[in-house]
Amino acid sequence: MESLVSIVTPTFNSAKYIAETIQSVQNQTYKNWEMIIVDDGSTDETISIIQKIQNEEPRVQLVIQSKNVGPAITRNKGIELAKGNYLTFLDADDIWFSDFIQNSIETVQQTRIPFVFSSYKRSDEHLNFIYSDFIVPQKVTYTDILKTNSISCLTAFLDVEVLGKKFMPIIHKRQDMGLWLQYLKEIPYAYGIQEPQAIYRIRKNSLSRKKTDLIKYQWQFYREVEKLTVFQSSYYMIHWMIRGFLKYRS
Repeated sequence: MESLVSIVTPTFNSAKYIAETIQSVQNQTYKNWEMIIVDDGSTDETISIIQKIQNEEPRVQLVIQSKNVGPAITRNKGIELAKGNYLTFLDADDIWFSDFIQNSIETVQQTRIPFVFSSYKRSDEHLNFIYSDFIVPQKVTYTDILKTNSISCLTAFLDVEVLGKKFMPIIHKRQDMGLWLQYLKEIPYAYGIQEPQAIYRIRKNSLSRKKTDLIKYQWQFYREVEKLTVFQSSYYMIHWMIRGFLKYRS
């Protein structure tokens, strides 16, 4: 029997996009998956759209939180409920190409690396491609991620049979980076698939795109989550700022 893949999707007021995101999962060539959608207190039509899809798609699960608690707690709820041999994440406005799961599993099996991730295309809210494709490194280590987080939530793919379950730190930003670093403290590197496997939708009001206060959060992450020294934090911060500028130049 094929291994089960658990997909964790947090939602908050995602009515404009969630049906497309679910459809990209339903279009997967690999069929043995469960999609755990955890709604973080949506006030629009998100829940009703998901419930309508659920009527015909038993692989989609919906967990409704009565109040907004943020992405870290929301994703961790999905991780807690996941039953799969593999664990992956897909935000409620992003899109997978149809062979994402199949290619990820084959890469894990061929490389024997239990943590893989992929390149992706970048689009605006209407799926018009902007910037160039984001091509990930073939290998990233713990220190690589401290310099720049090249592992996006929409393509991270974990063999939890090998790695076990871990949970995201309860912080306002950089929760995914915190999770990747936990795993990379235990394995030599994660393996990057060069061919784009997904579409990352860049929204004007996206939390990750508000740059004005990101320096403060990045510094706090180094000092308070990873417990780095001032010197170490300064070193990685310089790398992070330079690479962050280059990431969105083209």
